[in-house]
Amino acid sequence: MRGTEAEGMTSPSTRRADDRDRGAAMVEFALILPVLVALIFGIISYGYMLSYRQGLSQGASEAARAAAIVPSGMPAAAKLAKATTALNDAMGSYGVSCAGGVLRHDGAASGSCSIQTSTACPQDSSRRCAVVTVTHAYRAHPLISSFPGLGITLPENLSYTAVVEVN
Repeated sequence: MRGTEAEGMTSPSTRRADDRDRGAAMVEFALILPVLVALIFGIISYGYMLSYRQGLSQGASEAARAAAIVPSGMPAAAKLAKATTALNDAMGSYGVSCAGGVLRHDGAASGSCSIQTSTACPQDSSRRCAVVTVTHAYRAHPLISSFPGLGITLPENLSYTAVVEVN
């Protein structure tokens, strides 16, 4: 070993090799970064959609339950109001509401909602049921922006129907 290399100094050829390695690492990082960013945004978008899907089912279930437990002497309009309030309370944290059969996200129409407070039960027409159906055109109206090109991985529609027998 020469004296300068033994003291921690590097030769010009070794420095050039280190610079080339750093440059290659930067190029590799630049190539993989868009893939990593797309993956992270995809996970966030899909996770939020799944959370919203759970909220949608919970909201429909709460609305059907609210319509079913209202006393039988109460007018149909009051039953509908209670069911609509229960649905809107459950969906409010997502900025989604139901009014007049239209599902709205931040004021813009994004789907439909149907609340029937007393109709024939699907399984037994001799019984009365409260039926709530909520449908959101999710791909056309997502709740959060998606990374460009990843919107096609989201479902076209999210829909849930809840049926509760009315006593």
